[in-house]
Amino acid sequence: MHIFERHKKSMLQIKNTIISSDLLNKNFCCDLESCKGACCIHGDVGAPLTDFEVKKLSLIYQKLKPFIREEGVRAIEELGTYVVDDENETVTPLIDGKECAYVVFDNGVARCGIENAYTAGEVDFRKPISCFLYPIRIKKYEQFIAVNYDQWNICESARKNGDRKNLPVYKFVEEALTQRFGTDWFRHLRIAAREIKKD
Repeated sequence: MHIFERHKKSMLQIKNTIISSDLLNKNFCCDLESCKGACCIHGDVGAPLTDFEVKKLSLIYQKLKPFIREEGVRAIEELGTYVVDDENETVTPLIDGKECAYVVFDNGVARCGIENAYTAGEVDFRKPISCFLYPIRIKKYEQFIAVNYDQWNICESARKNGDRKNLPVYKFVEEALTQRFGTDWFRHLRIAAREIKKD
């Protein structure tokens, strides 16, 4: 008995998740030297936040402040640790409608101030799961959760880097997928990838 189900050629199902086969068939590996962390800078809105993350950012903000740029601090204190976008989704605030307010720069590379605070041992929250999972995007529906691969043009260097390393999307984000869905779910995904490869 399979632990996953095929839905056409482009999707499979594990438990209550519908997963794009692109996670298994496409390659991806961030290449920060090339993109300079562009995903933290470009876009119309900030990073999506869960209800838990909205509360968490509010609780730990004072500990995050030393790890955020002055421009970010000003944006957060003016707009809040989160904002609600046009689709009524909670997201991180932006600086002047541009980069995420939590972004810092290290030799021209955009990095996450939240993650820097986590690495320094100041907070127990690493970063929003939507950032950790990228290039995977998750959308909740009434009956299921969609797990899709977001192919943004600014990540072309990551796709080429993934091809060079032959690293599938799901393996690149293994830690984040495990955090979001659990070790048993990821084990099922790994088995599904092996089975599909045999076809």
